[in-house]
Parts: sequence; C-alpha cells; structure tokens
Amino acid sequence: MMWGYGYDGWGWMWAVGGLVIVGIVVLVVVLIRNSTAPTKSATTATAATSTPRQILDERYARGELTTEEYRERVETLGGKP
Repeated sequence: MMWGYGYDGWGWMWAVGGLVIVGIVVLVVVLIRNSTAPTKSATTATAATSTPRQILDERYARGELTTEEYRERVETLGGKP
C-alpha cells in the first residue's frame, strides 16, 4: 500500500541515465576531433614567427607581387633581391 508512490517516480532516472551516456559519447567525439584536426592557432603561430622577408618571399612565390614590387619591398626592408 504505497498510496501511488511506488516505482512510478523512477522513470525519469532512465532519461537522466540516457542523457549522461549521450553526453559522454559527445564529449569523446569532440575530444577526438579536436586532437586530430589541425587548428587555426597552429598556422597562426607559424605565421607569427615568420620574418618580414619570408612573408615577402612567400607572397612573391604565390604571384601576389610583381618582380618590380618584390624588389622595391626587399630594398625597403634593407636587403638585396
């Protein structure tokens, strides 16, 4: 004689348990994706350590600068082309 307070209240425990399992699976997936994918911060850190001359050489190699622009900017930096 439980007066309606039997096992009816335990149904929400299954929902909470399911949400915990889903949360753990999502957490594992996010951790795996973040540990294997290259990040923008890695490329930004590499770019931050480049010298102005290296950046200029890369832009010239990609065709962003003409030969005249390249030589002018190298001279501005104090170097020889």
